[in-house]
Amino acid sequence: MQHLNEIAMQHLNEARHAPHGRSAAQLLHQKVLRQTLLAMKEGAVLAEHNAPYAGSLQVLHGRIRVRAGQDLVLEAGQLHVIPVERHSVEAVEDSVFILTAVTGIEDAAE
Repeated sequence: MQHLNEIAMQHLNEARHAPHGRSAAQLLHQKVLRQTLLAMKEGAVLAEHNAPYAGSLQVLHGRIRVRAGQDLVLEAGQLHVIPVERHSVEAVEDSVFILTAVTGIEDAAE
């Protein structure tokens, strides 16, 4: 089993060399729960998108800006709930974070 910090640094290195400045790895997918590690080089952006049913962002390295109703800057060691409205994410500096999301609630009820 690979250590989370090793995975984070591997993907940050990949993001630094990727044309779009991002790299990601799915860490966990269990029914409606998903955890994804995302690495982004400084200036890379995840374009505006819908929020999951419920979720959080935990920054492992660097700083990210979440743009929703108002900007929110999160830095390494911080954990924050994902805004419930459409939002985008920008890497203020080279960054790695974990997205934890609950999705597919409608499908789980079946």
